[in-house]
Amino acid sequence: MAVSLAQNSWRAFRGAFLDFLADPFFVPETEAVRYLPDGLLVLENGIIRDFGDYSELTHKYPQISVTDYTNKILMPGFVDTHIHFPQTEIIASYGEQLLEWLNKYTFPTEAKFKDWDYGRQVARFFLEELIRNGTTTALVFATVHPESVEAFFTEAQARNLRMIAGKVMMNRHGPNNICDTVESSYQDSKRLIEKWHKKGRLLYAITPRFAITSTEEQLKIAGQLLQEFPDVYLQTHLSENLAEIEWVKELFPNCENYLAVYDQAGLVQEKAVFAHGIHLTEEEFARLSEAKAAIAFCPTSNLFLGSGLFNLAQAKSPETPVKVGLGTDVGGGTSFSMFQTANEAYKVAQLRQQNLSPLQALFLATLGGAQALALEEKIGNFETGKEADFIVVDHQATPLLAFRNRDTLPPTVAELAEHLFALLILGDDRAITATYIMGEAPKTS
Repeated sequence: MAVSLAQNSWRAFRGAFLDFLADPFFVPETEAVRYLPDGLLVLENGIIRDFGDYSELTHKYPQISVTDYTNKILMPGFVDTHIHFPQTEIIASYGEQLLEWLNKYTFPTEAKFKDWDYGRQVARFFLEELIRNGTTTALVFATVHPESVEAFFTEAQARNLRMIAGKVMMNRHGPNNICDTVESSYQDSKRLIEKWHKKGRLLYAITPRFAITSTEEQLKIAGQLLQEFPDVYLQTHLSENLAEIEWVKELFPNCENYLAVYDQAGLVQEKAVFAHGIHLTEEEFARLSEAKAAIAFCPTSNLFLGSGLFNLAQAKSPETPVKVGLGTDVGGGTSFSMFQTANEAYKVAQLRQQNLSPLQALFLATLGGAQALALEEKIGNFETGKEADFIVVDHQATPLLAFRNRDTLPPTVAELAEHLFALLILGDDRAITATYIMGEAPKTS
């Protein structure tokens, strides 16, 4: 039966669709993945209203003009669970490990972001680079300056993006021009939460940089903010570098491990995302699992800075499962592309004698990332009622990909996995034909 529609608010898209309904690390991939070789996605005002095989739905919506992406793959937009927008301009800076890299490159660059106009200029480029690479949601570090958060959210709101960000809290072990105080970090964060959290599609994350740069008092203030605003996020860094971990032991001698530093301040909880987690103990994995906290796995950064190899198999163990999403970690990370990030994640797993299938990698980049950010009710797959952030992927986008993936898209998931793996290893921003935000092509400056 045909449905009578108000033409202006409805849109439809045809193509091959791939998304996830469950975690392929814990259930068979054939049960976790949904693949429609010829599907139809129906939207009303940017919300998914219907989804299924084209042959079954096309007669139901005869009035809707259909955007046809035959022989392209439509997937949920990528979710980046850890990235620094102010570090965009220092991506690919040579030759240091974490602590030296922060002092040589990061801190001098972040000092520029007290200037709102400068921050807005960088935020504009940063967001358009994310969109060009198919990333529609990200958990973002700003700088210690409130102006940097204002600039970022202003640009994100103009594009109607589902973004999470926060002002860095940092009151020691850095230059004065990028440090705050316990009191100013509280007041600035509170004001920013009240102004921006849940404004449109924007969300706020309380953001102590990491244990080294916050005193115990400041970490407790971060915990106090979480109590006052229980629906905001917490983002920070954890166990990225061996020298960092030793320094944390010196600064917090009464804590049994790195995670305990955050735990005693009340920061380990369900909407907390800890970047890296490379050198975690079994006890720390167990605590993260118990708290339903998440880890952002940042392989390009971990390799570039020589930090180590994340233990994905332990994070995804049945005994102590931890939510995991992929993070580009620009600018320690070396690419905005989630394809390139998944490429390096595969290699990290290989070096640990572990497996990461192409479907598992794409899960981490889509629904897995949404789950890590507690946003799976709003984004992450094509379930009806969700926000229509999605991408159109060309599996033959470059001459090499076209030579590797010579055939049209196959009818089965098993055959499709071969195309997807080639995409993950060889693909980049050129494979993103289009990015849609709430069913619309995003505005650009």
